[in-house]
Amino acid sequence: MNRPLVLSLTPALLEHAPILANLLELYAHDFSEFHSLAIGADGKFGYKSLPLYWSEPNRHPFFVRVDGRLAGLALVKRGSEITGNPTVWDMAEFFILRGCRRRGIGTLAAREVWQRFPGPWEVRVMQSNLLANLFWERAISHFIGEAIQPVCVEKDGQNWQLFPFESRRVI
Repeated sequence: MNRPLVLSLTPALLEHAPILANLLELYAHDFSEFHSLAIGADGKFGYKSLPLYWSEPNRHPFFVRVDGRLAGLALVKRGSEITGNPTVWDMAEFFILRGCRRRGIGTLAAREVWQRFPGPWEVRVMQSNLLANLFWERAISHFIGEAIQPVCVEKDGQNWQLFPFESRRVI
């Protein structure tokens, strides 16, 4: 008999920055299949905005853990990258390790993030990332209790699927 997985979403502290940076390298590697990312001479993709998650109050870095083990990350920030709306919560980055996918972990982690930050949300996905688009459409629809259709948006030469929705505080 399989026991249920224990998922936790824990804030990443400044001293955890190197661990988060390592996970972001795996994320960038996966993402490079859909988006042209240049790898540096040091063999790393890098993530220049990472230090901002400990210096700006409207940025929140999290680890996703399953049964106490690292399973991914979520980077949340205030302010839309697409519409410019400063009050929107933005899922800046979201990554679940390949070995943890297709088990409901990503959906549970996303739900936990949305419950912690009630209000208007925008989840944006590159149009070329078909699996991510399917994941977000299902996860958000399940969370809000109705089907959601993405809005197609072009910004700075990139085509995005934008999922705007509202998260309400859970009591």
